[in-house]
Amino acid sequence: MSKLVTIFGGSGFVGRYIARRMAKAGWRVRVATRRPNEALFVKPYGAVGQVEPVFCNIRDDDSVAAVLTGADAVVNCVGVLVETGKNSFEAVQAEGAGRIARLAAQQGITAMVHVSAIGADADSDSAYARTKAAGEAAVTEHMPDAVILRPSIIFGPEDQFFNRFAQMTRMGPVLPLVGADTKFQPVYVDNVAEAAEKALTGSVSGGIYELGGPDAMSFRALMDDMLAIIRRRRIVVDMPGFAARLMASGLSLAETLSLGLFTNTVLTRDQVANLGHDNVVSGDHPGLAELGVDPVAMEAVLPDYLWRFRPSGQYAEIKESARDLRA
Repeated sequence: MSKLVTIFGGSGFVGRYIARRMAKAGWRVRVATRRPNEALFVKPYGAVGQVEPVFCNIRDDDSVAAVLTGADAVVNCVGVLVETGKNSFEAVQAEGAGRIARLAAQQGITAMVHVSAIGADADSDSAYARTKAAGEAAVTEHMPDAVILRPSIIFGPEDQFFNRFAQMTRMGPVLPLVGADTKFQPVYVDNVAEAAEKALTGSVSGGIYELGGPDAMSFRALMDDMLAIIRRRRIVVDMPGFAARLMASGLSLAETLSLGLFTNTVLTRDQVANLGHDNVVSGDHPGLAELGVDPVAMEAVLPDYLWRFRPSGQYAEIKESARDLRA
């Protein structure tokens, strides 16, 4: 019988790509998610019954243990960018990661891939970064041979980075940024998935791997490239730190006063803190090259899904071609 991998967060942005790759590699795939009825799209990734979404709450021992039963390997892709309700950074990224590793070890599972993030730092002024580091420590405590992947900003058709800012360009002539000079090294989502696949199917040593694409650029430069792709002219404004913190505090206060009717997904104080630090590979850990993954450049992918934000959408290039002919 083919091997079984349980992927926590397997219907999310990164997890679905890992699920697809593991299915193509011949593995049975168990997609652990809070809303399995909304994850049915993963079933066609393999043959009938090969990929199955199942319910799991990573805050609960019994729930996690149940979806690990019979698995040969485990992947944890669960993370949150904004805290909502009981899904705090601590509960999900620290305690949740540790729970998965602890229960996997108890069941005799020896192969684990944990998706963390560049910037994971126990001493960071960002709770997001501190809990990412705590999650890594908890994973290695119980699964010392686990492969920990630290990607920079991840791009791809379903991303919440380029898609989000491209959407913002429809709202007015100004594109405000927090930390415009902060550097990122965007990595293609399927490169992250390939790294996870190689960690599970190849002879990859345990430890931390930092994943960055071929281009390290400032936030402003990334937005300039995006604007060129979507054919829009916008004034890119770097919001001063004090103004960003004031705005984030105001939005957080509004969330508190709304008694749950409003969730601040626009800008939080923790995001402001996180945006004050570069998000590029340090060189202190191996990366895509050591995993045998050839990184895909942004220009090869971004136009394929950002075209819908162009003023003329899918017809933009046809119009440009016609204009060139008239000239």
